[in-house]
Amino acid sequence: MTKPLILIVDDEVGVRELLTDALSLGGYDTLEAKDGMSALTLIRKQKPDLLIIDINMPIMDGFELLERVRESKNLVPAIMLTARKDRTDVSRGLRLGADDYVTKPFGLEELLLRVQAVLRRSNPAIEEFSILTCGPISLNEETYEVYLDDNLVELSKTEFRLLQYLLQNKGRVLTKSSLLSAVWDIDFASDSGVVDTYISYLRRKFHSDSFDGIKTVRGVGFQIIEPKGKK
Repeated sequence: MTKPLILIVDDEVGVRELLTDALSLGGYDTLEAKDGMSALTLIRKQKPDLLIIDINMPIMDGFELLERVRESKNLVPAIMLTARKDRTDVSRGLRLGADDYVTKPFGLEELLLRVQAVLRRSNPAIEEFSILTCGPISLNEETYEVYLDDNLVELSKTEFRLLQYLLQNKGRVLTKSSLLSAVWDIDFASDSGVVDTYISYLRRKFHSDSFDGIKTVRGVGFQIIEPKGKK
């Protein structure tokens, strides 16, 4: 069985060597790039299964690199590395199409778990499909299309998975840990704010004067519910 190929993009040689050693021990093949331009060349030629990208790099930072990758219609999953704890950095990376992020300094065990989780999400198992609805929202699991009334709504892969899981459990209150497990495959303790960030993305796309069904249950989690008067 072919090992997943992971491209590490970081201008610090020590970080690249550390990640290469850890990922190799974890059963992965690796490539290294010291800057964004080198990374773009390797992505085109080698077609890695996952990118690990440092945000703070000279000339072309991690944001610009990811933006160029997505502009080329390449959906290879990506984990962002950041030494900054600014929430705007995290939000920007997720909007550009990052699948997860890790804050430096990080534990190698947690990083490996996140790598496993992202790779599992990018290769989902075959399952039965159906159409899920809630108020004006309609989600087709087979065609990966989502409509708000009669209007097609564009969603990222992660936004789709989150909405899908909420709809599959319509009316139920889902904890952050259960959402992290189901949508991000994170089954370990994490203080990640990624759930809150993606819930806010869905609200911006689906909430209106007639529908505000994505609810926060303080201290517990989130749920999606039908508008009053509908079942």
